[in-house]
Amino acid sequence: MAKNRSELVSEVAESTGLTQKQVSDVLDGVFTSFTNVVAAGDKLTIPGWISIERTERAARKGRNPQTGAEIEIPAGYSVKLSAGSKLKAAAGTPNK
Repeated sequence: MAKNRSELVSEVAESTGLTQKQVSDVLDGVFTSFTNVVAAGDKLTIPGWISIERTERAARKGRNPQTGAEIEIPAGYSVKLSAGSKLKAAAGTPNK
């Protein structure tokens, strides 16, 4: 089972017959596409697998954990990843 990028590249290369360099280049391209979609504020959906979108966070008040002083946290963006049905099914159900 792959646990990090190099192990993922090795596993995919072995299962597809591609070289590790080719797999690494494809992964770079996929992540560049993800980055471009998020930067543009669009949503990317790969049905059954994953959806990725940029979300907005409103400005809010927070507290400095060291001093307890109230601070203003500016509005910003975040990224939301949602698992599709195939990933959810692969996760299984907990035993009760």
